[in-house]
Amino acid sequence: MEISVGVVKIVTDMTFKEGQEFKIRVKPSEDCSTFSINVGHDADNIAMHFNPRFDSGGDSSVIVFNSKSGGSWGDEQRDDHFPFVRGEECKFYLNLSMESFYIKLPDGTMVDFPNRLGDIKYKYFSIGGDARIVGIKIK
Repeated sequence: MEISVGVVKIVTDMTFKEGQEFKIRVKPSEDCSTFSINVGHDADNIAMHFNPRFDSGGDSSVIVFNSKSGGSWGDEQRDDHFPFVRGEECKFYLNLSMESFYIKLPDGTMVDFPNRLGDIKYKYFSIGGDARIVGIKIK
């Protein structure tokens, strides 16, 4: 099930756990400034905030990662490798372990982000910003 809250879409009835692959296909709008994918337990407990920024908040062509615990954001992690193109559909993959999220970017580059909440199963997914979700699949 998908629930829209403003420009944020929340996906329910899905579980992502260690050993599975989460495939996400998105199409940033022609004038996309940023979009984000959140994986966690709820809006206040996000294990991974994945935020490609074309041009947002003073950032250009950077991916910002973060986590939120008890409603408080942690320290941002930034990656300057930016394989996203406005208006072009792309896909990327997430894998999870107790220690890290492993992300395969659209060009095949691998990045990782610590699993700061340390759990091996998440049921909360939200998507926000200037991109349309084309498809999501967990296998």
